[in-house]
Amino acid sequence: MTSKIFGFEKILCKLLLTAIVLLSLSVVPAPAAQQKLRLDERPAEPGEWGYRPAAGAVYRVNPPSFSWQPQRNQTWEIQCARDTKFKKIEYRAKNIEFNVHCPPRTFKPGTYTWRYRGKDRNGRYTNWSRARTFTIAGDAAAMPLPVREELMSRIPKTHPRLFVRPEDLKRLRKLARGKMKQEYNKLVSECERLLARPLSTEEPSKYPKDIVRGSERWREIWWGNRTYTIRALNGAATLAFTRLLGGQEKYGLEAKRILLDCARWDPKGSTGYRYNDEAGMPYNYYFSRTYTFVNDLLSEREKRICREVMKVRGDEMYRHLCPRHLWRPYSSHSNRAWHFLGEVGIAFLGEVEGAEDWVWFAANVFFNVYPAWCDDDGGWHEGVSYWSSYIGRFTWWADVMRAAMGINAYDKPYFSRVGYYPMYLMPPGKVSGGFGDGANRKRASSLVPLVSQLAAQAGNGHWQWYVEQMGGPAVTSGYIGFLRGALPKVESKPPDDLPASKLFSGIGQAYLNTTLKDAGQDVQVIFKSSPMGTQSHGNAGNNSFVLWAYGQRLLIRTGRYYNYGGPHHRDWMWSTRSVNNITVNGRGQRKRTADARGRIVAFETTPSMDIVVGEAGGAYEPPVLDRFTRAIIFVKPELVVVYDRLEAKEPSTFEYWLHAIEKIAVEDQHNIRVRNDDVVCDIDFLTPSGLTFRQTDQYDPNPRPRITLREWHLTAKTAEEKKRMEFVTLYRPHRIKDRIPDEAGLERIKGGYALKAKLTDGWFTALLPTDDHITLKGHGLESKGAIKCRLKRAGEPAEILGPGE
Repeated sequence: MTSKIFGFEKILCKLLLTAIVLLSLSVVPAPAAQQKLRLDERPAEPGEWGYRPAAGAVYRVNPPSFSWQPQRNQTWEIQCARDTKFKKIEYRAKNIEFNVHCPPRTFKPGTYTWRYRGKDRNGRYTNWSRARTFTIAGDAAAMPLPVREELMSRIPKTHPRLFVRPEDLKRLRKLARGKMKQEYNKLVSECERLLARPLSTEEPSKYPKDIVRGSERWREIWWGNRTYTIRALNGAATLAFTRLLGGQEKYGLEAKRILLDCARWDPKGSTGYRYNDEAGMPYNYYFSRTYTFVNDLLSEREKRICREVMKVRGDEMYRHLCPRHLWRPYSSHSNRAWHFLGEVGIAFLGEVEGAEDWVWFAANVFFNVYPAWCDDDGGWHEGVSYWSSYIGRFTWWADVMRAAMGINAYDKPYFSRVGYYPMYLMPPGKVSGGFGDGANRKRASSLVPLVSQLAAQAGNGHWQWYVEQMGGPAVTSGYIGFLRGALPKVESKPPDDLPASKLFSGIGQAYLNTTLKDAGQDVQVIFKSSPMGTQSHGNAGNNSFVLWAYGQRLLIRTGRYYNYGGPHHRDWMWSTRSVNNITVNGRGQRKRTADARGRIVAFETTPSMDIVVGEAGGAYEPPVLDRFTRAIIFVKPELVVVYDRLEAKEPSTFEYWLHAIEKIAVEDQHNIRVRNDDVVCDIDFLTPSGLTFRQTDQYDPNPRPRITLREWHLTAKTAEEKKRMEFVTLYRPHRIKDRIPDEAGLERIKGGYALKAKLTDGWFTALLPTDDHITLKGHGLESKGAIKCRLKRAGEPAEILGPGE
């Protein structure tokens, strides 16, 4: 009996083991290639480039550049179809290295839908992304990016490769002996000067261990090492290039000496890119230019020395920039570093491992995420000082791309409009350039060299007219000037066919002018409410404005930019208190962040009136405001109405800030005067009543003692705490000799205010809503939730501006 039981148990155990084996086989994981990965489709955050083309976007460049959320250890596939079901796929690309892609061919104009997915190293795919539908405009500019192999094949195998190709030398030498002999002789004179006083090539010192970052001594070393490096290596490039044109051999030998001496510098020392990028960047591109210009004089051993140095320096830049810059391209210095890396890559292509990657990365930045600080309108978030600096340097890369790869940067829509930005911001003769670090030290005349180049490259008559008003055009000096040759003649065209005012929507700035022809005759209001926030060098608060009249600065942005992130810069210039704006319970907008965003919600312009409306409630430190809507109405040239609607989360006091060069005269809230030389602005706070005023010429904090600049800051504070507040303020800019009426009335009506103001030759009336849903009626006007204006000048028909008109 027992043996039978044991026999039965053995059979049962075998059956059980068999079942376990079968069961285990049934749950064996699928091969790695069959397993799905999860696609990261988080929405783009402020400071990220975002998914492009966005749903509903209309593209004016063909093909569009594609961009999506990066994931590590992935290659990518995109599909672009004529239908939303992807049954008719018009374009497909696989094994894409980066999270951006510009196709190598153009598409037919029309509507498309695109999606993407990732693949890991084991061959596993993610799910497809959500589909996004966009349109390519019929007039879109053709800008395909050649495939990698073709792009590299365009670059010369021999030297020189930067700015000039080997086959160009014969033509350039002929020019040097002929019609450009004068320009060539200037280069020769410069070379003789450099030989007479040989350049120092001793390696610059690093910072002492006990130095305080940002201190005066630190700045001397930081910037001094930059200028020292440029002086040495740009001098070498000048010598080497002049020798290529037929200059004496001694020029090349001196260039070679400087190059090899500088090659001994520690690549991660005082001029290392990560140690001091202001010295490291010019080292890298001027070294590369000298190397390619003097290459035929270098022995193989000397070439190897140069290659070893630039392998270290190029890798350091590449690791810092790639792939991060393709998704987060809003780092200021990185927006020039990428194309400097491109120069290094071209100079050392085929000679240094990784150089091809550097070139391919730079090409992908240009085609997919550049320029970052604007849209196609041509503005620049960081302001005119950084615009002129960065676009000026970018023109070098444009020259390099054209010569080495046959790519014309000026085909991009941005560069077909880029010159209108200075025209609207800084009419001829203007001093100081609105918002942005360093902008208040700019003059319109300082932009002539850059705009001359842009006018010639684009063949734009308006830009040519602009530079001619200030003594231009100007020819670029040095070897780059020689290579660009005599600027082609562009027919000048006055801006008579242009509106005087313009919105640059990508940077959220409106430039309201009475004329573009002469700053001395212009009254100008600049208003900012930016979707790019307060990041980088464009750190002024949203819903800020500044006012110029007849060549004089009246209401200004304040402070002195001398040390980025230093106490004065960080705590005053980044503060809402430093601009013509409003704080709530003493609190302002978030500082230096893409999160502190504003937006322009309305813009209309006519020869007689402009209206711009911005919303910036979300830019404030939470929880402060649910709403801050600022509307500016410009009745040209003598009246500016600023209407503010604020809704706080709790009862609050509101501080209205105004700033001027000279002390502001305050009698009461209806009689305030700002003066600069022979121009004044009379100010009347119509509402709220009971404002109290405080004025000082001190910043908080003041700049360093060596900076003696002081400006005046007026604060108008509300009398009681309220959750909702409106300000209606009139500004009347004029020359002192001109008599301007001051009569104005503000009536509270159901749903808002009715404003009436006398002009020198008529009357201006407006409805200003306090409720978005109530219909306002007054002065013969009617509007629901929106501003409506009426201008009646003597002897002219009435002009109405607002919804429905």
